[in-house]
Amino acid sequence: MPSAFPNISKTQYEGPRTKNPLAFKHYNPDEVVEGKTMKDQLRFSVVYWHTFRNPLADPFGVGTAVRPWDDGTNSVKNAQNRARVAFEFIEKLGAPFYAFHDRDVAPEGKDLRETNKNLDAVVKVLKEEQDRTGIQLLWGTACLFAHPRYLHGAATSCNADVFAYAAAQVKKAIEVTHELKGQGYVFWGGREGYSTLLNT
Repeated sequence: MPSAFPNISKTQYEGPRTKNPLAFKHYNPDEVVEGKTMKDQLRFSVVYWHTFRNPLADPFGVGTAVRPWDDGTNSVKNAQNRARVAFEFIEKLGAPFYAFHDRDVAPEGKDLRETNKNLDAVVKVLKEEQDRTGIQLLWGTACLFAHPRYLHGAATSCNADVFAYAAAQVKKAIEVTHELKGQGYVFWGGREGYSTLLNT
């Protein structure tokens, strides 16, 4: 795959006087502070949703993000390509970690089986890229809020089918986080909460 950022080299520390907009002015990963390097003190992570999936839309208009490597489809092939681009970006930025929701990295399928198959196909590429770059997974989580099924929550949904689907989705997200040697797992309750007696 050709480079998505061919004219951009790895971000380097150049000091506070640099005029280079793509250089670190104050973050020197090798500088020791209180007995540890800045790289060890500041465990930067590139979060997949904010960096590669958010269309940069607002209530007044469509997304403005320009991502030439993204073909606009919700295909597994596009998700795999996006993963390779993400690792090129993270590597050039010099961040040691990344993080994701399951639906950030892989598309929803027609049912849970296909959805899990899609995730497995993308996780294979994520693992290859981790091995190639040394970048590690800081945390994984399940996206239990974007799909309309989670309108009334996931773990707090009053619908038993939705609750069961959410539990299966969390189980799979934990499994792939473990497979990718994630350093943690986040239970993110984006739509959880109590609104009526039916939620109990």
